[in-house]
Amino acid sequence: MTIREAATDDAEAITAIARESWSHDYPDILSRDTAEQGVEEWYAPETIRTEIDSDDAVVPVAEHDGEMVGFAHAVADETGGTVLRVYVAPDHRGDGIGSDLLDHARQRLVDRGAGRLRAMVLAENEPGNEFYRRLGFELRERNETRIGGEIYRENVYLDV
Repeated sequence: MTIREAATDDAEAITAIARESWSHDYPDILSRDTAEQGVEEWYAPETIRTEIDSDDAVVPVAEHDGEMVGFAHAVADETGGTVLRVYVAPDHRGDGIGSDLLDHARQRLVDRGAGRLRAMVLAENEPGNEFYRRLGFELRERNETRIGGEIYRENVYLDV
């Protein structure tokens, strides 16, 4: 497996991983229409290309045997750094790819001067919440996020 920084040519593959992950992970949390709207809002190829080109964003991707199998999206901000997403294709989970992507994003943010790392995950996404808890993050706040016009609870973790 290889972790590398995303290139704009990776945008469609990133969108596909997001779509597959949301379809797999959120059927009991989001309606199919809301999930599709969320993917289009957050992961449309043109949106991903803009993030990849942004000076504030870190978008590592994981490849296995030449196939993209995961990505992370983090941003440097005034509080340090925020991990917005870590997604691994369902068929490639359990092999440490998510942890490797998070470690890569964390290091890039530290290289940019980020001291504290926050991570966001839907409150009802128990596998996502467990991922951050297992890696030493602590739940620090609860917010709301909008997906497809609907409001959902979101947990905010801090790397301690």
